[in-house]
Amino acid sequence: MDFNIIRAGRTILHVTDLEKSRAFYDALGFIETASDHENIFYRSIEDHTHHCLWLKKKEEPAVEAVSYKVTSEADLDQLEAHFKKQGLRTIWMEKGSQPAIGRTLRVQDVSGLPVEFFAEIEKAERMLQKFHLHKGAKVQRIDHFNCMVPDVGKAYDDYMNNLGFSCSEYTANEEEQVWAAWLHRKPSVHDVAFMNGKGPRLHHIGFWLKDPLSLIDACDVLASMGLGANIERGPGRHGLSNAFFLYLRDPDGHRIELYNGDYLTSDPDFEPVRWDLDDPMRQTFWGHEAPDSWFNEASRVLDIETGAQIALEEPKLEKKKPTFVI
Repeated sequence: MDFNIIRAGRTILHVTDLEKSRAFYDALGFIETASDHENIFYRSIEDHTHHCLWLKKKEEPAVEAVSYKVTSEADLDQLEAHFKKQGLRTIWMEKGSQPAIGRTLRVQDVSGLPVEFFAEIEKAERMLQKFHLHKGAKVQRIDHFNCMVPDVGKAYDDYMNNLGFSCSEYTANEEEQVWAAWLHRKPSVHDVAFMNGKGPRLHHIGFWLKDPLSLIDACDVLASMGLGANIERGPGRHGLSNAFFLYLRDPDGHRIELYNGDYLTSDPDFEPVRWDLDDPMRQTFWGHEAPDSWFNEASRVLDIETGAQIALEEPKLEKKKPTFVI
């Protein structure tokens, strides 16, 4: 591996009504860096960069790209060479073609997900100690992506062996086939998770909060605004990752996880935690089940060249008996 992927960096979402989206994301405590009649750029409280979330007004909701930050421009060229060697489709978004960000490389990865890499992005004022401006969930930073893919083993092998990710936790069946995996570049539980399901789709974007109470604050603020129906699941604690969670749906159905309390994974002798497929505590440590929507619904992703929705494939692995996936 001749490149250095640092962390999950940003997401580009297509939404149908910017004002409805603004009300939702403002309520969570995102900071609006810039906007016009077709775009809103949000950053989190810890961010020193222009945005971690870009909302584009479009006719249909979709995911244009999930993005990772890399160390340097040279990493982008090396990634392109790597993907071309794999036979994957790539395109360049040249500097100036997108607001606030430098040259970016997009690839339709081995699962069909639209993945982007960038090294340069405009700076912005960090709001960490502007406490009088913090509100809602007080979202601190982008943490991870969770993706539904038809072949978790294929994604796991590629991101581990070719892109330099490490595994923190995983779920396996009796035949030791990987059903879901949590992979990281930064020293936490994950920058990306892959879960078995019809895909490729983006299940959710995870954002880090400073404490569990901020999850409760988000529920109170949303409910007081008449947005209680946007709360899909939680608050609760995952067994897998140990984190507190709250799952929300934005006005277009894109799923947001508010997340706090996982652990350090930087030790070189760290060993991945294995969970059995039929262990219910990995889903929710406290025992309550997720709604059907959490398992069945996710955001469609787009072709990096045509902008059309990527066709969905059924998962390669089938459940032998009723179970749950985190």
